[in-house]
Amino acid sequence: MENRSGSFISNLSGKLEYKSFSPTPLSGKTEIFYDEDMFLKLSNATLNLGILEGMSTQIPNIDLFISMYIKKEALLSSQIEGTQASLFDILDPSIDITQNLEVADVINYIKALNFTNTRIKELPLSNRLIREIHSVLMQGLRGESKDPGKFRTTQNWIGPAGSTIKNAKFIPPNPENLKRSICALESFIYDDNQLEPLIKIALIHYQFETIHPFLDGNGRIGRLLINLLLKEFNILTYDTLYVSYYLKRNRTEYYDRLMEVRLKGNYEQWIKFFLEAIEKSSEEAIKTIQDLQRIQKKNLDLIQLNLGRSKATVLKIYGYIEKHPIIEIKQTSKSLNLSFNTVSKGVEELKKLNILNQLNKNSRNRLFIYTEYLDILKRDTELKINNT
Repeated sequence: MENRSGSFISNLSGKLEYKSFSPTPLSGKTEIFYDEDMFLKLSNATLNLGILEGMSTQIPNIDLFISMYIKKEALLSSQIEGTQASLFDILDPSIDITQNLEVADVINYIKALNFTNTRIKELPLSNRLIREIHSVLMQGLRGESKDPGKFRTTQNWIGPAGSTIKNAKFIPPNPENLKRSICALESFIYDDNQLEPLIKIALIHYQFETIHPFLDGNGRIGRLLINLLLKEFNILTYDTLYVSYYLKRNRTEYYDRLMEVRLKGNYEQWIKFFLEAIEKSSEEAIKTIQDLQRIQKKNLDLIQLNLGRSKATVLKIYGYIEKHPIIEIKQTSKSLNLSFNTVSKGVEELKKLNILNQLNKNSRNRLFIYTEYLDILKRDTELKINNT
């Protein structure tokens, strides 16, 4: 079976025979058919991204928002793959990530995102960079057996847990076709074609997920690639978009629409879905920034109006809890280079102002939570995945 997106080819023979997908390389000749709905979705997505970019470049402490957004995108993207961790787990300073595989997966994704932002200054977006990012993503507890940082040299497949190559839902390119396909994709990223940048990103994400070049971690790398491309194509300056917000809510449709391109060559339905994901995700990101700015102003005003000599210390602690919404006093005092008693008194002041709440009643290892802030951040991270 062949269509404009590629064809299924036979591998091996007899009882061992299986059919893998060989994708058509994307190029400037890849024709996309625009209709009124496509133009509307492209316009809406572009408009929202423009608003998000404008807000991001005007916020004095944008690094604060980015650090939390990266955590949220990492969690949402990992949840799409079945990770059961919550935002509370990721931020809880008392959790030992060496003993918690679910949390370690998300922490690795955060490390991969941060590594990407540093490494891209030294190395252009390329297959080499993608392999390096994968190496960071898969390091540690359960990724070492998945050839971190290496494109696969064996056949993989996609299907429910326990499925075999015989009943797989989809079998990506065999290792020989993989090499050609991933090199062609790298060329397409820099192909000076006439495609709108967002449509080009939609196609790149589809193609990467279809090639499935790693033994594990393809979904997370593919979604990380979306943010990287938004910056590469000068659409966004910062990591202020968490597109996994929408993809998690619509996980089954997300996978089905990718599959329809492979089966029917229907790029357009996938692009429309992707553009809607960008539109809705940027809309939510805009609302989150506005809400976080609102409570920040309210709480800074509370501190300024109600505190005297302790104001400077409390402001320092407040700045810390905006990056670490769940804290314990010992670690906070160490991070801020303040005495335990000084931090303890500052935390009590923040409790009196109803900015911090004590999470447990233990006399030791007490945890304090910036509830209002965390409630905004955790929106959608606790939604059940839509599998209908």
